[in-house]
Amino acid sequence: MDDDRFRLLVQGVLDYGILMLDTGGRISTWNAGAERIKGYAAEEIIGRHFSVFYPAEDVAAGKPARELEVAVEQGRLEDEGWRVRKDGTRFWANVVITALYDEQGRLHGFGKVTRDVTERRTAELALRESEERFRLLVQSVQDYGIFMLDTGGHISSWNAGAERIKGYTADEIIGRHFSVFYPAEDVAAGKPAWELEVAVADGRLEDEGWRVRKDGTRFWANVVITALYDEQGRLHGFGKVTRDMTERRNAEQALRERRRLVGHLVEAQEVERRRIAWDVHDESIQSMVAVGMRLQLLASRLPEPHASAVSGLDESVAAAIARLRGLVSRLRPPELDRHGLVEAITAYTDDVAGRWGLAHEVRDELTAEPSPEAAITVYRICQEALSNVHKHARATRVAVTLSTVDNGILVRITDDGVGTAGEDAGAGHFGLVEMHERAEAAHGWLSVDSTPGEGTVVEFWLPLLPDATELEP
Repeated sequence: MDDDRFRLLVQGVLDYGILMLDTGGRISTWNAGAERIKGYAAEEIIGRHFSVFYPAEDVAAGKPARELEVAVEQGRLEDEGWRVRKDGTRFWANVVITALYDEQGRLHGFGKVTRDVTERRTAELALRESEERFRLLVQSVQDYGIFMLDTGGHISSWNAGAERIKGYTADEIIGRHFSVFYPAEDVAAGKPAWELEVAVADGRLEDEGWRVRKDGTRFWANVVITALYDEQGRLHGFGKVTRDMTERRNAEQALRERRRLVGHLVEAQEVERRRIAWDVHDESIQSMVAVGMRLQLLASRLPEPHASAVSGLDESVAAAIARLRGLVSRLRPPELDRHGLVEAITAYTDDVAGRWGLAHEVRDELTAEPSPEAAITVYRICQEALSNVHKHARATRVAVTLSTVDNGILVRITDDGVGTAGEDAGAGHFGLVEMHERAEAAHGWLSVDSTPGEGTVVEFWLPLLPDATELEP
């Protein structure tokens, strides 16, 4: 009864082809799995030699007979390779052939178990190909140094980017500790070991700082270290990606220095304008006002036609005083100190747009008043932008909108003028160079969007308060 149950079990298995061979390699039993995998019914295959399952090249090379010989010598043989179905198609098979002996130790035949592992092999090949492509990609990357560290921090792989950036070939560096890339002061402070500890604790670490090339020169590096774990959660090592950021750092430092110099220049200009405005107001205008009063008094005491002549002089003095007050207003608008930014821009826009014959409006959407430094920068940029509208736009209408956005002040100046092509919008004749520099010096930005025939939009943003002094790395 047990033999019958076992026979039924073997016959019913579908995922494995299980069959018996006699001592000459002819098939003597056949199960449902063998029929499903190889395509033969039992009556078609029993009695035939098992070499029928092998490709012609393997049969010609004597592979079936050799596999039986190995099974006799070693007790069993396991093999993977191509096999052939009844319809001639090939499949990748895992095959185990076991030599079977009777109680007297005489060879009784062979048990053969076959499994179709074509899908598994296809998946493995695809994975291997993907891994190879990824390996080639990593090895070929020039802009990033990508390499592996073991758990102790020793280098175990090296790519072309790492060689380009750090100067070592793979033969020179693999096996050495990655602390060789750090300046002596960082090694003495234990920075390399600390970075690995942080990577283990947090999963990754990102850092920027000085690193050392093979020739001893330093470069500014962006470094990312990632802890790598196996499927059991055990630390397998670290992935390290390094990028040489020296040029970017130098460019950023040059930009910071340029902005600092522009900021000092702008500040000096404003200080000088304020001084001239005060001098003109406190000395020249006051003196001319006094002269005007004396002329009025003198005119009231003189007979005609001398009185009319003196009155004419008084009118000339009054006109000169008005021009000087306009100059003072342009140098340092009194509304800015007395009433704030919106009042100052409104007064200026009413004055100049009215004289130029432009319809105009100023919209106040501010929720906070900017700092005095930001306010004067906004005012000066608006002055230049409105002057450009007058000189170049041939517009009939201009609008200025001030609003609070992202803890800063956003200003939009729009006109309905002739506009210009996008590439020409920033041309120097529009006076945008100074506007850009002022905005950037205040840690803001400025953009121009202009369409031929539809007008121009100048938009800029400044922080409400000056940024904190940027620290040098």
